[in-house]
Amino acid sequence: MGFDLDKWYAQKMQGEVILKYMGDVSSDKITEALEGIESNLNLKNEINKTRKKVYNVFVECIQNLFHHVDVPPVSAHVELVPKFGIIILARDNSFYRISTGNFVRLDKVNIIKDRIDQVNSLSDEEVKMLYREILGNEGITSKGGGGLGMLDIVRKTGNKLEYALYPFDDEYVFFSLDVYIS
Repeated sequence: MGFDLDKWYAQKMQGEVILKYMGDVSSDKITEALEGIESNLNLKNEINKTRKKVYNVFVECIQNLFHHVDVPPVSAHVELVPKFGIIILARDNSFYRISTGNFVRLDKVNIIKDRIDQVNSLSDEEVKMLYREILGNEGITSKGGGGLGMLDIVRKTGNKLEYALYPFDDEYVFFSLDVYIS
């Protein structure tokens, strides 16, 4: 077990941390986090367009956590919660960073990796076209969305998704996602 959750968390706490949460990713916690962002004074100084973008991208990130998080392994020694996740919103110079982290079963890794790599390979125009196509198809996945979450994040930020998969044990990896908003 080479992954150190505390070390990862400390690295993600760089910059001016606006919101941080580690624990059960439930609908109540999502509501609390969103209310916290809305009322945060640090964001109130931003122009309306930036504030909306940060808020909307944060919503997508936390929804991805809510819908795709796995029960953490017992050996992770995290609070025993059904949906353990981490989300951090920080400001660093000229950009905002949203970092998420959660444990993922090994059998899901290739699906996640392939989806992000696919989205990252698209040009801005291809992202817009695929987004419109999925919206037009009105397809709903088993997780409740149309597969729009990552596309929407890339579309709104204009930046690629940065991710890492840290081996944890024989059944899990720790999945880390960083989204940058200029």
